[in-house]
Amino acid sequence: MSILGQFLDKVIEKGSIKVTHPDGSTESFGTSAVGYPDIGVRLADNAVIRQIMLDPRLGAAEAFMDGRLIVEQGDIMKLVELLRANRPFERGGKLKDASAFKKVRDLIAGNFDRINFLGRSKSNVAHHYDVGNGLYDLFLDEDLQYSCAYWDFDRHGPDMTLEHAQFDKKAHIAAKIQLKPGQRVLDIGCGWGGMSLYLHQKFDVDVLGITLSEEQLKTAQERAEKAGVADKVRFELIDYRELAARESGTFDRIVSVGMFEHVGTPQFRTFFRSCANLMTDTGVMLLHTIGRMGGPGATDAFTRKYIFPGGYIPALSETLAASEPYRLIATDIENLRLHYAFTLREWYKRTVKNRDKIVALYDERFYRMWIFYLAGATAAFENGGMCNYQIQFSRNRNTLPITRDYIGETEKNLLA
Repeated sequence: MSILGQFLDKVIEKGSIKVTHPDGSTESFGTSAVGYPDIGVRLADNAVIRQIMLDPRLGAAEAFMDGRLIVEQGDIMKLVELLRANRPFERGGKLKDASAFKKVRDLIAGNFDRINFLGRSKSNVAHHYDVGNGLYDLFLDEDLQYSCAYWDFDRHGPDMTLEHAQFDKKAHIAAKIQLKPGQRVLDIGCGWGGMSLYLHQKFDVDVLGITLSEEQLKTAQERAEKAGVADKVRFELIDYRELAARESGTFDRIVSVGMFEHVGTPQFRTFFRSCANLMTDTGVMLLHTIGRMGGPGATDAFTRKYIFPGGYIPALSETLAASEPYRLIATDIENLRLHYAFTLREWYKRTVKNRDKIVALYDERFYRMWIFYLAGATAAFENGGMCNYQIQFSRNRNTLPITRDYIGETEKNLLA
């Protein structure tokens, strides 16, 4: 049995995988089971096993990207699903503390990469978001929402679309911050402007959206001009730290959707201090972020190198601890447990559908990298330790109603 086989033999219990080696020999592991995929892979050369065993996530990713790890039965989504589903976060059993080595490893891993100084933050953002809007047009919804959608299957039925889910996400967030006409709203990490434009359209508020992506800024400004609201919905290329140094106490509400993952642990307190100082004394903030179920961890090497350099998914404990010194009251916390998995599966499906266009824009290796990223992320939300948190903060305990009824009522009116 190969060294890769020894690993797979321990991991794969439900579902199966057949590995074809370069010399034509095969090894099979696991047993077919309902709900688990059956996968066949072929290794193009003998170095693939060594590459994978030295660094399983990065090694497997790069071998797949280079066309040397070939999925012959199923696809990369099914392969990653098989591996994750056999070691789910909710696997039960007796629990024990992590080893001292693992604690030190997780503390060190990626720490330097997460120190997001001002100049580095912009280059990290450009790495992912300035690859050209053409890519995002091919797999996002029509409003270019690049964050977890909100899947209300009871409302829309089992065949609801990504467009429905992203529209509902905007309503779900807006309902939590109790907007009133004329208020000033800050959208930190505004993306291509969809959330900012939605808040103005629905509540007649003035919005400033900030981003570090030049491609996103250009599109957001064009959209505001086209809608005739550029005087009410402005967009600016500026870091939240620079904005906090320039303005103080001027925003009634803050939304930040899918941006906190790029802040980096050393800057968590700076982020919350900046937000607190940017808000009025009765300000409210809604933070929408990917999070970890469980304690702090480390960003894997593939994600650090290819997808989100400088990125880190925070545990809830880290997020709240960083907000506490600045008297930000966590007035509501919601865990969107499976919503991102549904979102990512739709993005994956649309990416695969547009394979030829993506290859024409970039190349085959980029396309394989992108579907590996989406497959890995999907598995992390379905069976790993990832989730999505929406945390509502307020600077004054008396600002919002003391029951949550207003959220549902506002959301219902927005969706009517």
